[in-house]
Amino acid sequence: MTRKAAAAAALAACVAISACGSGSQVSAPSALPGADASSSARPSTSASPASRPLAPIAGATCAAEAAFVRALPVRRRLAQLLMVGVTGPADARAAVRRYGVGGIFIGSWTDESIFSKSTIDGISKLGRVPVMVSVDEEGGRVSRVPGADLKSARSMAQTMTVPQVEAEGKRVGTLMAGMGITVDLAPDADVSDEAADAVIGDRSFSNDPATVVKYAKAFAEGLREAGVYPVYKHFPGHGHGSGDSHVGAVTTPPLAQMKTDDLVPFRAIAGEDAGVMVGHLDVPGLTGGLPASLSPAAMTLLRDGAGYGAPAHTGVIITDDLSGMGAISDTYPVPQAAAKAIEAGADMALWITTDHIEETLDTLQAALKTHQLSLDAVDESVLRIARAKHAVHC
Repeated sequence: MTRKAAAAAALAACVAISACGSGSQVSAPSALPGADASSSARPSTSASPASRPLAPIAGATCAAEAAFVRALPVRRRLAQLLMVGVTGPADARAAVRRYGVGGIFIGSWTDESIFSKSTIDGISKLGRVPVMVSVDEEGGRVSRVPGADLKSARSMAQTMTVPQVEAEGKRVGTLMAGMGITVDLAPDADVSDEAADAVIGDRSFSNDPATVVKYAKAFAEGLREAGVYPVYKHFPGHGHGSGDSHVGAVTTPPLAQMKTDDLVPFRAIAGEDAGVMVGHLDVPGLTGGLPASLSPAAMTLLRDGAGYGAPAHTGVIITDDLSGMGAISDTYPVPQAAAKAIEAGADMALWITTDHIEETLDTLQAALKTHQLSLDAVDESVLRIARAKHAVHC
């Protein structure tokens, strides 16, 4: 099929199935996959361009999803797997316009002028696909959204009923949605009795797994009611770890013990319309000395669920920060860490600056060339992310 014919066929498919035309979906790009060197096709003498069937897209459940992915050149598909921290609106615009990153992260250092729906909507429209706009709004000492006024998880569990916490999730989610924020990297589903100011501490609802399940699920449901995508963290459980992964390597209790304690909340939420953040945690009996965020075994445990008696997780898997936490940065530069995480099975690699995007995309493309990463796995991740964004519909 010639490049011109490939572009015409893809565009016709998009128009026919409404996969590329609405404001909440990817628009038909001017350069379709024939313009990307890694996705061009050789002409065939055995069949005419019009009669040759399109290659299937891994993970697509309908023609609209397949057309959505085909409309993105491979490098833009890889960019969808990146969530980067921004310093303000200009930094965000540059990352979305130049690279088409899949998400931006608003941190404590980000200029608060970004907290405006018109500003964030303008940033999102610069990409071919709407951008995930994420923030850490757990409450208490991890609060980023102006006006949230949210108690810590532990305080909420001690002073509020489960319905009241769901209402709080909806209230804060509505505030965030009104600013254009689409993803909350919360609630914390860790099980912990640490002192309030410890690494997890009062970020955990309780040291009782059943209590964590009730309150974390309620907060997440409130966010969803407001139109914000919740992300539970830190799989497989940071609450009984040996230290702070911001500072250095952390070891958890053995996997067998985790299954009856730290993993209980993640088992309970598997299958929900929610993401999961994977922490930088070495789990004896599972990760073999690697942080879970870079471990194929840990990603498989979460994705498949069978290894700890859970349903399969169908939502987005996001890493914890890969650039500012010693458990990763002491050993791996960002491009290598991001590639290892995505090769292991993460859908999105998160770090807290817009540095290293170009190098990371180069590293991912090299991994495709050497078959350390498969295009099928990339396409499946692109679709999971797109579904979470409501950017494609069957």
